[in-house]
Amino acid sequence: MIRHLKRGQSAAAHAAADAQVRATVEGILKDIEARGDEAVRRYSRQFDQWDPADFTLSQAAIEAAVKQLSAREVEDIRFAQTQVRGFAQIQRDSMKDVEVETLPGVVLGHRHIPVNAVGCYVPGGKYPLIASAHMSVLTAKVAGVPRIVATAPPYQGAPHPAIVAAMHFAGADQILVLGGVQAVAAMAIGTESVKAVDMLVGPGNMFVAEAKRQLYGRVGIDLFAGPTETLVIADDSVDGEMCAVDLLGQAEHGPTSPAVLLTTSEKLAHATMAEVERQLQHLPTAAIARQAWAEHGEVIVCDSDEEMLAEADRIASEHVQVMTRDPDWFLQRMTNYGALFLGPRTNVSFGDKVIGTNHTLPTNRNARYTGGLWVGKFLKTCTYQRVLTDAASAAIGAVCSRLCHMENFAGHGEQANLRVRRYGAQPDLPWYQPVPAGD
Repeated sequence: MIRHLKRGQSAAAHAAADAQVRATVEGILKDIEARGDEAVRRYSRQFDQWDPADFTLSQAAIEAAVKQLSAREVEDIRFAQTQVRGFAQIQRDSMKDVEVETLPGVVLGHRHIPVNAVGCYVPGGKYPLIASAHMSVLTAKVAGVPRIVATAPPYQGAPHPAIVAAMHFAGADQILVLGGVQAVAAMAIGTESVKAVDMLVGPGNMFVAEAKRQLYGRVGIDLFAGPTETLVIADDSVDGEMCAVDLLGQAEHGPTSPAVLLTTSEKLAHATMAEVERQLQHLPTAAIARQAWAEHGEVIVCDSDEEMLAEADRIASEHVQVMTRDPDWFLQRMTNYGALFLGPRTNVSFGDKVIGTNHTLPTNRNARYTGGLWVGKFLKTCTYQRVLTDAASAAIGAVCSRLCHMENFAGHGEQANLRVRRYGAQPDLPWYQPVPAGD
């Protein structure tokens, strides 16, 4: 039996907040579409108190930002990018173009074609999320995207040097210092100073996420992302301190970030809740994490691993940390998650920052139908066909003509009939079975 020792905010409260965000974003997008750079500048001044002569960084400004970093900081950024690049390249190498002769004279194939232009949003107003530059810009680069625009808001009144360095090392072609809805709108809609892109990627706050949702269709997006989510699945093989650390480590993302403990041990559940309260007395980001835990934290006790599995798949969390005696049992059986972190030696922070997998992952139960950002998201798998012989064209045409007749598509049928008439009504192919007379 599933027992909730702690519940989060109601669905009705979520819906009311979402409606207000939708209306705000819709107005900003309309204004930017109508007035371009002038509107972008207005919202940059309003929301970020940022009004530079040019939102695009010059090469000199990029080099100056890199010089602000210590040698160790540069080395650590490059180490993380090596891990992300390496895994993305392995993923890209697994995706093969194909061409096969499916029938004598009939050739089918597909090619993986990179998107032509991508806009990468890197959050940086509250926390400078350096790693998001690796996850978006670098992954797009490995996919072969020809033009990559990267943007991040100013941090404490200036470009954040580590974010700029990470974008630059990753291969961004244009770097903007611009945040919020105005940034994704400029990239998607296009302005006098920013050429429109074909796809938007990267995490952001609720306004950025809603802007991407409203712009979807005009441009592609990686996924619909909401506040960071974490789910810890644990049994009594671990302790409350570790569970609390891993819950609060993600709750600090923002006041609306859900953090959920799912366990078969009621003792561990109570120990974790007590440990959360203790750690909140010392955590530097406690003001944010405390609100997230109070309003969106949950503690759920189950009777068995099977019950935890069913509940975990229902929750479909962005991050799922499995700290049980047999974490591989969940790896083999779970179907709805953004990313799994198996065993106590790993954690979500490793995936967020450095280990090599991508940290842009589905939220809001979207893991039921999609995975996260990866190199394949930047590739269009496009098919083609080629018919090599008259006999094959006539044979396929005859079958196609009959199928079109069943669907009452006269024009489609005539496309097929022309090939039958021109290339031979009775093709000599072993796989072709003509309709018997009288049928």
